[in-house]
Formats: sequence, C-alpha cells, structure tokens
Amino acid sequence: MRLLVFLAIVVLGGAGGDIAISHAMKQIGEVEILRPSTIMQAILRAFRIGWLWIGLALMTVAFFSLLALLSWADVSVVVPATALTYVAAALGGKFLLHEDVAPVRWAGVVLVCLGVALLSL
Repeated sequence: MRLLVFLAIVVLGGAGGDIAISHAMKQIGEVEILRPSTIMQAILRAFRIGWLWIGLALMTVAFFSLLALLSWADVSVVVPATALTYVAAALGGKFLLHEDVAPVRWAGVVLVCLGVALLSL
C-alpha cells in the first residue's frame, strides 16, 4: 500500500508540476530575442508568477517521494511505473491547459500504459 501511495505522489506530483510550470511559462510568452537582458527579464517575470512556485513545489515533493520509493523498492519496479507521469501529463495538458493532443500522442499514451502493465506482471 505504501508503494502505491508514494508512486501516486511521484506520478501526480511530477505531472502536476510540469503542468503548473507550463501554465506559468505560457503566461510569460515566448522570448524572441535571445540576449542576456531579455532572458533575465523573462526569468524575473517567471519568479513573480505563483504557478511557477506551485510547479516547483510539486516537483520537489515528487522527487523526494521518488527517493523514498527507491530506498525500499526495486528500481525495476519503480522506474517503469513512473512512466505513468507521461499519461497524467497528457491528460492534464488536454483537460487543464486545453491543449490539442494529436491522435498519435494518445497512441503513445496507450503504449506507455501497456508497457507499464506488461512490466508489472
């Protein structure tokens, strides 16, 4: 049971962190001119957006949960199971960020799920 709880924290925390940081970076917009001053301005704008900090916190929790998982479970179980982060991120991108997810990406999500299921046997 402990393994499943920490695995859920890793998967949902990692995907949630990616989604939150993506949301923050879309608020900033594209850096068109790659000069040190414009890059620094974009970084400073990013640090003022709450979603960036939420994303970093979620990713930190996911990372330390992964470390805990690896301390008591086999890496051959933990690492393939964390691939479910890709599934959660695709779902979050579609339903939370309203991104268009191409059919070929959904096929990839299905393949990841099948791979995780195969490895768990």
